[in-house]
Amino acid sequence: MSSSNANRCIVGACLVALFAGKVSAGQKRERDTATPIKHVIIIVGENRSFDHLFATYLPRRAKVLNLLSEGIVNADGSPGSNFAKAHQFQIVSPPNGGKFFVSASRLQKQLYATLPPPDIAGVGPFSPYAGILGIPGGDPGLPPADQFLFATGGTGLAATLGPDTRIANVNALPPGPFQLTGPAMPFDAFTGDTIHQFFQMFQQMDCAIDEEHVTKGNPTGCLHDLQSAVTTTFATAPGATPHDTGQTMAFFNMQNGDAPFFKFLADAYTMSDNYHQPVMGGTGPDSQPLGFADQIFFSDGRGNPATPPAANIYNPDPRKGTLNLYTRRAQWFDCSDRSAPGIAAIDGYLAALPYKVDTRCGPGEFFQAVNVSPPFTPKGLPASGLVVPPTAQRSIGDVLSAHGISWKYYGGGFDADGTASPLAGSYCDICNPFEHQANYPGLVADHMRDVTDLFTDLRNGTLPAVSYVKPDGTMDGHPASSKWSLFEAFAENIVELAQSNDALWAETAIFVTVDEGGGYYDSGFIQPVDFFGTGPRIPMIAVSPFSTGGRISHAYNEHSSFVKFVERNWKLGTTLSARSRDNLPNPIQHGDDVYVPRNMPAIGDLFDLFHFGGERDGDSDAD
Repeated sequence: MSSSNANRCIVGACLVALFAGKVSAGQKRERDTATPIKHVIIIVGENRSFDHLFATYLPRRAKVLNLLSEGIVNADGSPGSNFAKAHQFQIVSPPNGGKFFVSASRLQKQLYATLPPPDIAGVGPFSPYAGILGIPGGDPGLPPADQFLFATGGTGLAATLGPDTRIANVNALPPGPFQLTGPAMPFDAFTGDTIHQFFQMFQQMDCAIDEEHVTKGNPTGCLHDLQSAVTTTFATAPGATPHDTGQTMAFFNMQNGDAPFFKFLADAYTMSDNYHQPVMGGTGPDSQPLGFADQIFFSDGRGNPATPPAANIYNPDPRKGTLNLYTRRAQWFDCSDRSAPGIAAIDGYLAALPYKVDTRCGPGEFFQAVNVSPPFTPKGLPASGLVVPPTAQRSIGDVLSAHGISWKYYGGGFDADGTASPLAGSYCDICNPFEHQANYPGLVADHMRDVTDLFTDLRNGTLPAVSYVKPDGTMDGHPASSKWSLFEAFAENIVELAQSNDALWAETAIFVTVDEGGGYYDSGFIQPVDFFGTGPRIPMIAVSPFSTGGRISHAYNEHSSFVKFVERNWKLGTTLSARSRDNLPNPIQHGDDVYVPRNMPAIGDLFDLFHFGGERDGDSDAD
């Protein structure tokens, strides 16, 4: 990777005067910020937990909470002295009286003798994207030097289901985290996907308020010990067992050279080791808080709750006589109805927490349990099939526009959508929170762009104040359908383009993260702030002239924190709704455990990731 621009400092600040001169009232407003940051970019990859990437990361001078520091694994990836902290258990008797459960007692679970073998899960012998090299110029989302990545990483195996024999000792792994990479499994490989939906993830976390689950450092009682048990039991019919077993426990080893660009960013800039996916579940629900700091409920398109068809309402209660075979996997649930299947167990857990939680479950409001497409196509046409009805909920985009502050959503594959291009369909519609808005067709012309337009704006210094960036599905890093090396190449290109423009770089911050953890194991504390989450930790690194030095922040954050950052930096106040998470206070971190806010529920605004001179904002550890 190139590092020639990595340590640029504020020397380019002297060039900021290039932006001076006659400016409009809107331009004055968007440049009136609480910090020297005038441009913020958030790059969102896919489906990797914090421990999955940073399991063995060793900071140069800061403290980090990961599998290595907890003694769960050793630097070489082998089980550590505290490996038992991450032990995985199978369920041996039905918890919760045969109803949907979110926790299991010692009597209802048993330690696996060995981890269920990680599965190939449909990944083929060859790269699924080798054909991209035949497109003139390849995929425009990557520079020419990185196009070769589309042709590498296939399994080389004849089978597409069954144990992934590239993993060392695959059939006899200890029942906990294991190193994914090895002699037969390069970092560049395509690997199997994992289950990561709302009800399943709640079960995987195994959360309860009792003496078996709660400790001083874990007051919310989530043990993370049913990862494999749930992925092998939640199916809707006998014989339909999913093929994503032990791979939930996989991790990369940075000390062996895995994930090199993210290691470089963590060494050079400021990383959070307490940033979380906002809700339990998958890409769609976890992307919505980036725009709304909230979840989108099923509505009539005018802001009023509506009821989905009965066939689309989820029932996670087990079928009679089964351990955990869900009755109906569907799309929507009403968390305000305690008598509805699956609701009482979660509601009871939240009510027992040592602090008060507003569930944010309005009467008759149905929310997503799985990914459901937005009501519009990327170009703003009505979408067909099963969709989320248009929402009247207010987004941060609406607020920015009302204040004359520029913003854009740059999505890979946007230009290819609706065309005959081989990349048509690579755009991620569920990743764009603004695509759910009833006014989305009117937003397209001014605010929706392809990532290639981002590259142009970075080169020309025409970047808006707020930018959302999503790669296309080939390079978003999602297991099976992509690989992490492709997302690293995508993110590295954007960072280097930003750093190549001195004046722009002097006042820019780039947040690099993912949508959610993809079901991968993570050992971090989980703080429920409402019915939907938060969920496990995910990576987050702030790349900026104001975030250098390899610091690590421990403040509790999630995607709604990005909305809070924008509101605070552009002096917008809390402007979305009375129920959105931007109303939550910033965490107070004093005490024995800086990872557990003393004023729960609380989420930060990411200001503590930066140093603008004087005292740092927030309580972060850099020693």
